[in-house]
Amino acid sequence: MKFKLIYPRWPKIGRQTEFHLPPHGPLVFAAALPDYVDVEFIDDNLQEIDFSDPVEFVGISMMLTLQAKRGWEIADIYRKQGTKVLFGGISTMIHAEETMLHADSVFLGEAEGRMEEVFADFRKGALKPCYNYMDSPPPIELVGPARRDLLDRRLYNYKGVQMVDLVHASRGCRFHCYPCAVAYLGGKKFRPRPVDQAIAEIADIDNNRLFIVDNSLSQDTEWEMDLFRQMIPLKKKWCSHPIEDNPKVLDLAAQAGAWYVYQAVFDTSDYIKERIKRYHDHGIGVEGTILLGLDTHTEDYIKRLVDFLLEIELDLAEFTVLTPFPHTRAADELEKQKRIFSYDWNDYSADKVVYQPKHMSPERLQELFEYAWNTFYHDEPQELKMFKLFQKVVQKEVADNTFKPRDRQLADQAFGKKAR
Repeated sequence: MKFKLIYPRWPKIGRQTEFHLPPHGPLVFAAALPDYVDVEFIDDNLQEIDFSDPVEFVGISMMLTLQAKRGWEIADIYRKQGTKVLFGGISTMIHAEETMLHADSVFLGEAEGRMEEVFADFRKGALKPCYNYMDSPPPIELVGPARRDLLDRRLYNYKGVQMVDLVHASRGCRFHCYPCAVAYLGGKKFRPRPVDQAIAEIADIDNNRLFIVDNSLSQDTEWEMDLFRQMIPLKKKWCSHPIEDNPKVLDLAAQAGAWYVYQAVFDTSDYIKERIKRYHDHGIGVEGTILLGLDTHTEDYIKRLVDFLLEIELDLAEFTVLTPFPHTRAADELEKQKRIFSYDWNDYSADKVVYQPKHMSPERLQELFEYAWNTFYHDEPQELKMFKLFQKVVQKEVADNTFKPRDRQLADQAFGKKAR
């Protein structure tokens, strides 16, 4: 049967350099489909949807809140034509009740081992309005390689430079951070994939550069170290969310090809300063993720924080404003205090203020958000800092003979400098 799987487009954060990563969630979902399903994947960010193309069943996979309204629009068009629509993905779980108004069925939870039931019901004309498996995740051993064969590889680069493929080695998170919905979505228990299975998928990816998208690799020391040991012979170069702040772990990560990490910078402490230094001492770059607008943040504090970021020599910084996504501790608290003033999901882009900050007006926080971007990138534009970070991966690839000369030529064109 013909199944069209669509990833809705969304507006990008205005201050970020725009390039498109290959979607991961839809490809993981596609790997769980029955063998008899003929899947066509459309990334609405980069490809046109042909609504006139005959299709038996449509799936809409939404990762971000910003995709919700576009996803609902796509579904409404197909349903008016009489085509059944199934929703899934993170944003579907976060906005399940609203999404059900635009769907024939919603799937909540992880797909492995569950799609035979859904498609059998569809073929019988007995599709259920909701399949809710959020409280019963499948055995992690069932997670198979993502269906990267569904991608048009030519679409996912930065000005011709091959960027990263996405892969995950675990699910769930034992941390329950204030602005994050992962505990609701994937559970509070860390569920690592068997290392041999994760390594097999990583080895099979036809790209030397990867983004390991796990919420945090810093959750189980022995598993983390085993993963890195087995990655060393693969000579992949990768970025990830935090790595454990442990010299033995960091040393293995560097040997395994760690390129840079996304590290939350949540204060101006010596601990953060030394944490960044330890990454750098191991040859690992750092893109700081900086959340502005917490109740502890005054105007003076935000300005001191930006000065601190320059002092600790981050390779890149990504500033966002606190956004109360549903099913987060932030949303629960701000809703109780009646401080949220916008529920237009297109405003939930992490660069717009949608709530009343504690120490300033929303307008002033918006101004300080712009101030942070402008000040951090005043002396070195974002593209130049990106180039310097790209140099790190070039140096690592040259050292182990995995660098492709064509990438050097394309990098010269993309960044306007020599990637040497």
